Amino acid sequence: MPTNAVSRHYVAGGDLARAIAERLRAAGKDLERLAAGDLASVDEFHVRGRKATLELAAFLNVNSGSRVLDIGSGLGGPARTVAEAYGCHVTGIDLTEAFCDAAAIMSSWVRLADRVEFRQGDATHLPFDDGVFDAAMTIHVAMNIARKDHVYVEARRVLKPGGRFVVYDILQGEGGDVLYPVPWARAPSISHLATPEEMPRLLSDAGFGIVAVTDSTEESQRWFEGVAQRAAGTAPGVTFQAFLGDDFAEMARNQVANLRERRIRTVSYVCEA
Repeated sequence: MPTNAVSRHYVAGGDLARAIAERLRAAGKDLERLAAGDLASVDEFHVRGRKATLELAAFLNVNSGSRVLDIGSGLGGPARTVAEAYGCHVTGIDLTEAFCDAAAIMSSWVRLADRVEFRQGDATHLPFDDGVFDAAMTIHVAMNIARKDHVYVEARRVLKPGGRFVVYDILQGEGGDVLYPVPWARAPSISHLATPEEMPRLLSDAGFGIVAVTDSTEESQRWFEGVAQRAAGTAPGVTFQAFLGDDFAEMARNQVANLRERRIRTVSYVCEA
């Protein structure tokens, strides 16, 4: 995978935590009194946001003693959401070091630094021993990874037997080629979408049994129509534009078209090791 190109796509430049802090203050937020949900508009960087994270987390079968891995943790939103909801410990790993740094700072803002940690690393070669996690998740990550088989094999390796693995990704739809730019890529060179037909084989070949599959494309379309409408406005806010840059409004418009025309689909898989 062209790791430098992927990292450059996701970081528009500057100190991410500082930029997000400035936007929060401009939106009237007090950094001393933040809750994890106050960050959801920027750190839940996936279609349907925090709502989708909580839906997925319910399938992980975790409790306060569980160790959870978030593969492709970004700014740490899903990790914090799961840690807050279940009292468990979540380790996030992400290719982009700037995301890991910002995720750690943002976790301190919401007093979750003792329950989450973030490490820079490659999803296709996880820096963990075998069988050390009770559950794992990956949310909107594999779209940038050509060797998805490596990601899923590695996820299986670090999970304990019987551990749950939840995958929520954007897949190639039947409606034609993706319109770029989109939130995960400005050009096709760093976009690697699997199809709904390929995913079951990739997961089963990695050693997982598939417990449930949910196609949320219609709901995702409605959700992103709202995102695109807000991105087209002029009101200040704490949004994905903080790290994707000024072309996020165009990305949002394209994402709506891609979903509406079924060029892409959003699908989740609940798997068991």
